[in-house]
Amino acid sequence: MTKYIAFVVSLFLILSVEGTSAQNIDARMLHAINQNTTPFWNSYSSVMSTSVPYVSAGLPVVFLAIGYLSNNEKLVSGGLYTLSSLVLSTALSLELKYAIRRQRPYDKYPGYIDNRGGDGGGPSFPSWHTSAAFSTATSLSLYCPKWYVIAPSFLWAVSVGYARMNEGVHYPSDVLGGAIVGAGSAFLTYKLNQWLNKPIDKISKNTLQWIYQ
Repeated sequence: MTKYIAFVVSLFLILSVEGTSAQNIDARMLHAINQNTTPFWNSYSSVMSTSVPYVSAGLPVVFLAIGYLSNNEKLVSGGLYTLSSLVLSTALSLELKYAIRRQRPYDKYPGYIDNRGGDGGGPSFPSWHTSAAFSTATSLSLYCPKWYVIAPSFLWAVSVGYARMNEGVHYPSDVLGGAIVGAGSAFLTYKLNQWLNKPIDKISKNTLQWIYQ
């Protein structure tokens, strides 16, 4: 966990210095993705970006609803875990966004980067959409480590990261930072649940007992 935090902070510090070679490479990479696109990839990117709040927030709600209605402790536990991971990744992303306050690429490079993703929602670093997507993908993969869960989950998360760059609302480093925050939050939540004697499992069991007693 210490190495994870150190890496993210180091990345922030490098990118916060105006005119650094890392920042220029970041902008050039984004320009290549943002400009060399097609109508298909633009439509695909729009769908991927729009899907994030519905998938990341909707899956835990569906798990919890089905779990409580069917008295399924495993589904309730999975819903609580994916939700807690999402809450942590969102809190970290927003805290870092407003601590760093990195300017959006389309604002910093008007005419060089086209904005096809609307407002973007606050400062640029890290990407909340990517953070939420990787939080969901990682928590689902840890909850159910099967290839048919892992493969589509991370394909979707990677697609979200690409979409945010194609739309011109995030630099590659924003997406990388979001992926690290999201995956790290899911892993940390998973480990904390183990270290603290599985509190999520206890909550699941106790609430089901209270409902069905």
